[in-house]
Order: sequence, then C-alpha cells, then structure tokens
Amino acid sequence: MDTAALDRVGEQLDTFVGEVFSSLARKDQREKAGLYARGLMLDGRRKSMQPMAQRLRVDHQQLQQFVTTSPWDVTPVRKTLSRRACGLIDPDAWVIDDTGFIKDGPASPGVARQYSGTLGKVGNCQIAVSVHAASDAASAPLDWRLFLPESWDDQSTTDPDAVAAITARRRRSAIPDTEHHRPKWAMAIEMIDELIEWGRIPPVVVADAGYGDTTAFRLALTERGIDYVVAVKGATSAHPGDAVPETAAYSGRGRPPTPRYGPHTTCKELVVAAGRKSLRTVTWRKGSKTDPTNPTASMRSRFAVLRVRPANRDIPRAEDGALPAVWLLAEWPTGADEPTDYWLSTLPEDTPLPELVRLAKIRWRVEHDYRELKTGLGLDHFEGRSWLGWHHHATLVTAAHLFLTTLRLTDPKAAGQD
Repeated sequence: MDTAALDRVGEQLDTFVGEVFSSLARKDQREKAGLYARGLMLDGRRKSMQPMAQRLRVDHQQLQQFVTTSPWDVTPVRKTLSRRACGLIDPDAWVIDDTGFIKDGPASPGVARQYSGTLGKVGNCQIAVSVHAASDAASAPLDWRLFLPESWDDQSTTDPDAVAAITARRRRSAIPDTEHHRPKWAMAIEMIDELIEWGRIPPVVVADAGYGDTTAFRLALTERGIDYVVAVKGATSAHPGDAVPETAAYSGRGRPPTPRYGPHTTCKELVVAAGRKSLRTVTWRKGSKTDPTNPTASMRSRFAVLRVRPANRDIPRAEDGALPAVWLLAEWPTGADEPTDYWLSTLPEDTPLPELVRLAKIRWRVEHDYRELKTGLGLDHFEGRSWLGWHHHATLVTAAHLFLTTLRLTDPKAAGQD
C-alpha cells in the first residue's frame, strides 16, 4: 500500500492494533506495534527494520528494540489474531504446512543445511511450521513454530564439546531452555492443541505428504476426534476396505492365534486395480488462467475414491482385529499412465467426492498466504538473530496480513492489493 492508501485506513488500523495488541502492558509498546505494522504494509522491496524506518521516517532503533529485545508475549496476541481470523474466514479447514527462509550465515536461530520444500532442495535456511484457517475465499495463519534441527539441540548429543558448542550457540540466540528438536508433525499437533485450548475448533485438518505419511500424525488427529484429508505417497501400505482379519486354526498349544490380515498392498496398487473405469471428472474451483480449451479457467481432473484400511502395526485395532476404514482419494489426470496424487481421509462415509476433492486441494490457499507474507509483508526479511525477535516479527507480519485480509473481504477498494 502507498502512504495515501494507508492513511485512508488509518483509523481502522488503529482500532485493529488496539484490540490485537491490547495485552501489551504499555501504551508506547502498542504504538510501536502499530508503527511496525504500517512499515510492513507500506510499499517497498525490503521489510527489514532500516528500510522500514526510512519509509516511516523514524529511528530504526526504536523498531529494533521493540521487536528484538522488548519482552512482550506473543501468545495472547496470537490468541486474539486466531479468534479474529476464524470469525472472519469461517474456515472449511485448518491447513498444516511449513516454509523455508534462505539464510547466508549460521547465526540465525534454527538455521542449518536442511531440506526445504520452498527451495525444493537442501539449503542453508530456517524452517517454520504454521497452521492456517482456510476457505475457498480466504485464509490466514493462526499459529507458528520455528523448527529447531538437532544441530541446535544440546540434548541431541552426549559429546561434551558438541554440547558446549550448541549451548553457546543457543545462548547467543536466547533460545529458551524448554525448546528442543522435535519433528514438524509434532509441532503441528502442539499448535492444534494450543488453538483448541484458545477455543478454536478445527473443522478438518489438511496437510501434504510430509505430514500425512506419518502414521503418528494421523493417529494424533484421530485421538483428538479431528477428521483429516492428508496427502500420502502411493507406496503407503493398505488393505482393501472389504478385507477382514482371519484367525488361524488353534492347535491347542501355546498362545491362541489372533485375527490377522493377509499381505497388504499399496494405495497405488489399489487404485490401479480399480482401473480407469472408477474415475470421475471433478471441478473443484476456478483458477486465473484461461485458454481456448478452458475459457472459464476451471480446475478439473479425474479422481478415484475407495474405502481402504491403512496397514501399520501402530494403528489401533478393534476387538475383532479389524483396522479402521478410511477414504483413499487418488488423482489420475487424463493422459497420465498412472495416478499422480493420493490422500487419506477420515471424513464420513457419505462425504460426496467433490467435497473430498475440494478439501484435498484447498492447500493452495496456504501457498497464497506464504507468497503474501513473504513478498508483500516481509516475513522472510527479518535480519535479527534472536529467538524472541523472530517470533515477534512473525506475529506482527501475521497481524498485518489479517488486517489486509479483513479489508479485502469487507472493503475491497481499501485493500489496495489482491
């Protein structure tokens, strides 16, 4: 937004900041939050502190102190943001995802050579895990976690020299003693639990195969009574939905046999066996690119849906030994020799295929969020090296993003951008 556009919504922004940052104890802190949010929304290529301060015509040190060292708690701010976001968007799903931030050096908290889907390869970067409220019309982040690789965890090794080096590194970034390495899926569950504690109710959880392929992640959602639509690999093991466990004859010696399934197959093999005759064409939304063969820019493809029983020894079984049945959704585009994408879902048996497809595909909203958060609002422009600073910056960017989303949904002319 340019200065004139921002001035036109200045009163709305002041009211928004006053509510969202009401937990900050001092008036000057709340004023700094509003100032920083303005800096993030103003036009400009870089949203690090010095360029923002120049555009705002203030001393950058006051922004730096507020973000890097001021001891305000992000939790009540995020709680308020999540309430406003869920009320505004009325989400059809919560989407779990993660994004990478390229870094040049080794000092930023959590930075390491690690795989990032953002990069599509291994690179020197930080990774953040996030939960987003999403509908077909809008989406917004609800919570964040900054991922700590094992190289940042002093409990990951018993070598005294390594422990000393990691401890010193953590101290320089002021990483709390309670923060340690844990899998991204576990961080996602932590955020879901936190959001539920704040009174937010997940409608259904959607995630890519980085999460969906983890049985423990799917089980954690089921234990909480949360339905999901999560991507998995075609090699994920499963039995057909009509498979039943059988009990071998008992010889009268030793422990009586328990019901067991025969050899499992894979999601890919089950869909291929169902064949092209099982496919239905589904349109799930309209995109932005038209062509002579698709003048309405309809997003459509062919899908198969089957009832299956995922096969994993960690999955709890019923008293008769039966594994739970779920949906297997597979995309098999026209012209493809085999299916290209797979999802498992615990949505009810009467869920229509178009609804399964729509929710499986709703992850595109999060890619839209990340693009806005980074390119438009500078989520990845933070140059500080403190744990607290990163979380302050991410929270302030989330607030700016929600304010702009509110404008788009309630007053599109005032928003100034898509």
